[in-house]
Amino acid sequence: MRPQGRMLYAVEKTGLRDRFFYEIFPTMTSHPFSSSAAFKQAFVSGLSELLHGGRLGQFILVCANASFDPAVHAATAKELGKLHAELRVRFQADLEGGRNIAEVEEDLLVFLKILAIGLEHLKPTETRQAGPWEVQFNHLRSFRPKRITTRVPSGIYLPFDEAAFHFNKGFMQQEAFWAGELAGRRATLYYNKYPFVDSHCLLVPEREARLPQFLYVESHDYLWEATKQLGETLDGVGFGYNSVGAFASVNHLHFQMFLKPAGFPVMAPQWRHNGGSAAYPVACAAFDDRQAAWNAIEQLHALETPYNLLYVPGRLYVFPRAKQSTYAQPEWTSGFTWHELAGGIIAFNREDFERLDDAAVRLALTGLAVGSLPADYS
Repeated sequence: MRPQGRMLYAVEKTGLRDRFFYEIFPTMTSHPFSSSAAFKQAFVSGLSELLHGGRLGQFILVCANASFDPAVHAATAKELGKLHAELRVRFQADLEGGRNIAEVEEDLLVFLKILAIGLEHLKPTETRQAGPWEVQFNHLRSFRPKRITTRVPSGIYLPFDEAAFHFNKGFMQQEAFWAGELAGRRATLYYNKYPFVDSHCLLVPEREARLPQFLYVESHDYLWEATKQLGETLDGVGFGYNSVGAFASVNHLHFQMFLKPAGFPVMAPQWRHNGGSAAYPVACAAFDDRQAAWNAIEQLHALETPYNLLYVPGRLYVFPRAKQSTYAQPEWTSGFTWHELAGGIIAFNREDFERLDDAAVRLALTGLAVGSLPADYS
């Protein structure tokens, strides 16, 4: 059972651009949130800097981002190759000498997978359209650890577990992109280690509070406001959220940030939830009012129904869905997250990537249906 009541915070709610940028970020022109160009430049530069530490975790993070984004690859390819060779020699010597390798086991396993195929055979990410859907071939993401996504949780709330993976781990601080005050709360942005959308980061508000991956009204209000404020300068900014039971892989409150000016398929005007006539293949409701959106989320909490969310400035898409591992899942996916429910479909081998079509995607999404839902989602 989840705890009763609300998690209380003194959240400053301001939508004033001058307050947000000139007082919180007085050097606005150099801050990564000042424009999309500044954000992307800082994003790539930060990845290049990470390689100088010579650590395995940073190699994997930069390698995954380089395989996803040509701009990152161009800026880091030479140093990536050099570090890959250094790590290979170091680990081979450790294994031959029977010495312990002082690295995170998850990272070591991923590195061994890369060694097995050869760095030169790691395929870059590709995308194509299949009807209204955006299909993506993401090779390196298939190597990532599954963490809690392989479990069938009893509900949508799990208490924070200090022994499990979380963002307060010491090694994770080396993977931070930015930390500071954002929309009135302390927050940390981490690079996504296995990205699947442009400028992919993980926003962790007040990470030292050890909040589990469960949405309270204060965090919903905060993210709604932060998204609106960031939308003033970052074109296509948004955040995805996976509840426990809806393929959240880390039980530490976080939101997945991206820049996608073209938007996701779920945002197209043809769908009924956007005022069109076409039925979306999975339950979806769209809200332009922050409180109405929260009321819908609260109903899902009461029903213990897992859900995914997509926040864009001034709008929230809510996807109630069947709990992970309780339905027949196609072999071509490792799980349906907010990204898949928003219409971004990921495949891990080229055959599936080339074969997937509109009908296959619709059939897979339809399989996430849940029986009893509030009227908003019908």
